[in-house]
Amino acid sequence: MAWQGLAAEFLQVPAVTRAYTAACVLTTAAVLELLSPFQLYFNPHLVFRKFQVWRLVTNFLFFGPLGFSFFFNMLFVFRYCRMLEEGSFRGRTADFVFMFLFGGILMTLLGLLGSLFFLGQALTVMLVYVWSRRNPRVRVNFFGLLTFHAPFLPWALMGFSLLLGNSILVDLLGIAVGHIYYFLEDVFPNQPGGKRLLLTPRFLKLLLDAPQEDPNYLPLPEEQPGPLQQ
Repeated sequence: MAWQGLAAEFLQVPAVTRAYTAACVLTTAAVLELLSPFQLYFNPHLVFRKFQVWRLVTNFLFFGPLGFSFFFNMLFVFRYCRMLEEGSFRGRTADFVFMFLFGGILMTLLGLLGSLFFLGQALTVMLVYVWSRRNPRVRVNFFGLLTFHAPFLPWALMGFSLLLGNSILVDLLGIAVGHIYYFLEDVFPNQPGGKRLLLTPRFLKLLLDAPQEDPNYLPLPEEQPGPLQQ
């Protein structure tokens, strides 16, 4: 019964958050039994010369073996991905997927410069950054140790990575890409002479978004509310 309740609760999670979280968990489970991280990391030579194109995706899905780092990242992925999808991207699934695609492509290109092999953490920081800039007045409790306004959260995560002895290059990449997206989507269009540069492809909207009702549509008489005609 507990598993049924958990499954029912998980199905209530928005589609993109559910799919990405499940893909990350399943990838980690596969590494425990079937795969090696060496089959997942981003390697331009293997992608473009050996056509191992799955690496363009799998490097965003693996957060390391089961342990503190994995559960820490999954907590932030699930929480902030869900809050974005249920908040500023509510009813805009195509736009949300396009943000993932924009961030993933830009991180991959910039990751080439820094020889970064796994970019899932950078994507997580990007999600946190965009959420934090769209909710600047929200106060965040950081593991019961610190309380601050949301825009400081990505920097707190970077500091936490530094304390753990990890490289902060991935965090900086996530912050940089998150800021580029936020500027192009939320800041520049509202400037004098500005306009939206990030336009979600029409095929994504047709595929993922519910069709909008035509405001000029006039329902047939039998479709209009009222007493049944005998």
